[in-house]
Amino acid sequence: MEYFQPVKGGITAPAGFLAAGVHAGLKKEKKDLALIVSEVPATASAVYTRNRVKAAPLLLTKEHLKGGLARAIVCNSGNANACTGERGYRDAREMASLTAAAIGCEPWQVVVASTGVIGVPMPMDKISAGIQAAAAQLGPEGGRDAAMAIMTTDIRVKEIAVRLPLGGSTVTIAGIAKGSGMIHPNMGTMLCFLTTDAALEQGDLEQALRAVVDRTFNMVTVDGDTSTNDMAIILANGCAGNAPLTIEEHAAFRAGLEYVCRELARLIARDGEGATKLITVEVRGAVSETDARTVARAVAGSNLVKSAVFGADANWGRILCAAGYSGAAIDPERVDIYLASQAGCEQMAAGGEPLPFSEEKALAILQEEEILITIDLNQGDASATAWGCDLTYDYVKINASYRT
Repeated sequence: MEYFQPVKGGITAPAGFLAAGVHAGLKKEKKDLALIVSEVPATASAVYTRNRVKAAPLLLTKEHLKGGLARAIVCNSGNANACTGERGYRDAREMASLTAAAIGCEPWQVVVASTGVIGVPMPMDKISAGIQAAAAQLGPEGGRDAAMAIMTTDIRVKEIAVRLPLGGSTVTIAGIAKGSGMIHPNMGTMLCFLTTDAALEQGDLEQALRAVVDRTFNMVTVDGDTSTNDMAIILANGCAGNAPLTIEEHAAFRAGLEYVCRELARLIARDGEGATKLITVEVRGAVSETDARTVARAVAGSNLVKSAVFGADANWGRILCAAGYSGAAIDPERVDIYLASQAGCEQMAAGGEPLPFSEEKALAILQEEEILITIDLNQGDASATAWGCDLTYDYVKINASYRT
């Protein structure tokens, strides 16, 4: 993908976007309120959690985006505003109204997002002061602060921006994301905010987002939990001034968006709560992409596989076992399995049966920070990739005291 040029600036790298991140007091010290603003109305699209329990800000955002336009995203961390009843919905509406008044737009043009503890009323005095402070600090250099302000148990900031030529102009696509726990493919995504200065029709934007999310964020799993607040939002403000895109250019835009989302997905998996290793599962030789994705997600999500990777135990039988219970139509007697990292590559099984391998080399492979598991089903031409992380003692420690 040599035509993607990485650029600095994160979420504000595309023309016409401003951002800020401030400490409003929802968390003890860290930034906890982000504001992202397009200087002109932007075409907008979103995908949402598939959890039947949905947070108030998510429900409000779905209502606001029915018209396919937005000017701003306001997001707080530290409080999910989920399972908070009618008060929670009123608080989400007030967040939209406060943001609209601060930047000069209509409340329905504001996307509202929250993340944090479930079942706790929102401290609106702190939210109000935070929105005012963020609006006063808006600028093209505020992308990093915004990325930091949406983090909860995240350790790493997740941001990326790329440029590519489209429609006779140079178009930029950027994104920030948060997520390290309650991450599972049965969802829309974690919290992810995407911006682009490309001019696109709303239908084309939505189609691109949904296709890309299925291939990236819906292929990430950390712990099998799906949150109440997950959403991915994209704003396209047209400030690049590109001409209407051809079919080929639409495909190029989608490829650029997929590149951005894939990198964010990898960062989320690498930052899994307590994780020490990123696990990439590549499935090839499947009859269909659906089967390939099903196997990849099952292996990446297996607690036994994750535990084996943490312990650097080359227990390849757990990989084949997960592929077998995934629900995909596989023939176990055709499956080949490989383990690889910067330390090398070792084939563990062929045709579903063990191969002699070096335990010493396998140990070296599994001691690296990024592990690649390749599964060749040898039944077709379809492939898919999923991302996950190892399961460590620290995952339990983090979640045993999350609320307190």
